Amino acid sequence: MKVLLFNGSANQKGCTYTALKEIAMVLEEENVESEIVQLGSQPVRDCIGCNKCMELDNECIFKDDMINDLIKKAENADGFVFGTPVYYAHPSGRILSVMDRMFYAGGDVFRHKPAAAISSARRAGTTASIDVLNKYFTISEMPVVSSSYWNMVHGFTPEDVYKDLEGLQTMRNIGRNMAWLLKCINLGKENGVCIPKTERSFVTNFIR
Repeated sequence: MKVLLFNGSANQKGCTYTALKEIAMVLEEENVESEIVQLGSQPVRDCIGCNKCMELDNECIFKDDMINDLIKKAENADGFVFGTPVYYAHPSGRILSVMDRMFYAGGDVFRHKPAAAISSARRAGTTASIDVLNKYFTISEMPVVSSSYWNMVHGFTPEDVYKDLEGLQTMRNIGRNMAWLLKCINLGKENGVCIPKTERSFVTNFIR
């Protein structure tokens, strides 16, 4: 079992990374492999809605950035944590561009795999940011991993985050709940519990 933890901050070792590292520590204790994926600070193209990915196999038509490599990496993962700093009370533009393209071009590699969203902020905007990221999971039929409080840490620096004892506790509980859910899913597979079939016959809009 493996969980990918995406750091949606351009700051590779900042507050968001500190929170993700706490989750990764617990996953390792639970014998679940983990990897923190740094989205870094290089430019990431936004999705342009060209629909060319519909003609490809879990691949975006643009090959000049990290997206297709991330989709391939996600294909071999069993669960995900997406972490973001808060910018103007919403997730970073970086993680939104990455998730827009990953989920649109490679949605099949995420379906029915557990995921959690976390956010870090100096003060506010955290719940709004988590809400945005959670919507990627719910439209992709992914079990959403919860914790014992809202999935956030507070601090202006990593040192501040280490003082947020409840926030770090919340991160650790995400790790435990993720490990528990992955083990339950594996047991289900071993005992013949199949992934449900999804109905896709109807696509409507509000003007007819």
